[in-house]
Amino acid sequence: MPEGLSPNAEKVFRAMKDAGIVGEEKMTDAQRITNMSKLPKAQCLAALQELEKKGYVKRRAREKSAGYYLIKTQ
Repeated sequence: MPEGLSPNAEKVFRAMKDAGIVGEEKMTDAQRITNMSKLPKAQCLAALQELEKKGYVKRRAREKSAGYYLIKTQ
């Protein structure tokens, strides 16, 4: 588990890792990640932003909704 993350960011990281959302081909949207992490959507989005700033998650803009995937799993 990465160090220095908030509890919500850890929960989102763990949910994404457990679901295998690693690499661009496994990218998924914030709604699915929210459902997996069982956090309120606003908290999940804040956690995704934190993970993105710290270099663990990549956000890719798409036509309907942005996609997210892990780029670091440690």
